[in-house]
Amino acid sequence: MIKEHDRIVLAIDVPSEGLVAGDVGTIVHVYRDDQAYEVEFTTLEGKTAAVVTLEVSQVRPVGKREITHARELARDNPKTSRHVSDRNLVYRYR
Repeated sequence: MIKEHDRIVLAIDVPSEGLVAGDVGTIVHVYRDDQAYEVEFTTLEGKTAAVVTLEVSQVRPVGKREITHARELARDNPKTSRHVSDRNLVYRYR
């Protein structure tokens, strides 16, 4: 079971945020019934790159033998939080 403050691996690309499958984020909120998570993705300098609401099927736990890989973020992101679903994006501005 994934819980707050756990690191997760993104299972899908989120092009609107410059994120790709395999990026590592931190759970900052677990929604009711564990059906979705608010996930923060940060740069290696500790700056927030994106905060995204993801469904359970779009993340997975970090494996015991996995390592982090560095890459340049595809673009600068606006200060928004987005819900990513298979059907559409719902924008929730902060």
